[in-house]
Amino acid sequence: LNKLFFKMTWTANSCFVTLAILFLWRVEEIAEACSCSPAHPQQAFCNSDVVIRAKLVGVQEVDVGNDIYGNPIKQLKYDIKQIKMFKGPQQDIDAIYTAPLSAVCGATLETNGKEYLITGKLETDGTVHVTLCDFIEPWEATSATQKKSLTQRYEMGCGCKITRCTSIPCMISSPAECLWTDWVIEKTVNGEQAKHFACIKRSDDSCAWYRGAAPPKRDFLDIEDP
Repeated sequence: LNKLFFKMTWTANSCFVTLAILFLWRVEEIAEACSCSPAHPQQAFCNSDVVIRAKLVGVQEVDVGNDIYGNPIKQLKYDIKQIKMFKGPQQDIDAIYTAPLSAVCGATLETNGKEYLITGKLETDGTVHVTLCDFIEPWEATSATQKKSLTQRYEMGCGCKITRCTSIPCMISSPAECLWTDWVIEKTVNGEQAKHFACIKRSDDSCAWYRGAAPPKRDFLDIEDP
């Protein structure tokens, strides 16, 4: 009887240990899932090292080093043809790198010659890395205002802070902020303010939304509200 009790206890303990391991593995898997905070296109421009328009022409999985256990680290290398650089280094960029899985923020892109607006991080070795959290949009899906803003207006507003409103009421905490209300008004982060507005700093160092593809007039920078 004692032997039977010992066997049952050992079996129960083994099952508990197994379940505990599975639970911890699942928690770790969930913890590693990709999570991004939405950003206005202007924020994406200002916070990125590289902003380019490019055509994607190919993709391959490559080894980029080893982890602490000696296992190879895989990444996807997208071969691109740069069309225009809005922000970045002097030399053209011919490839971008990303993680192979969306669970670890890897970006999945079409490679049939599709053109994209791409924002990313420039590494010390000169390579450009992108994630799901970066602003990557098919070029044909960007608005006329967004295209125009890439050359001047977004940069003019990099000294401003864009505060995302997630629920009513919401407010700014300083004159150098613009309140981004697309989510509460349209239930999307790709609404009117994202597509057609830029947050511009005025001569008194306050910031305000400006709509339109043309550069802001001087009187707007001085006294006008958007």
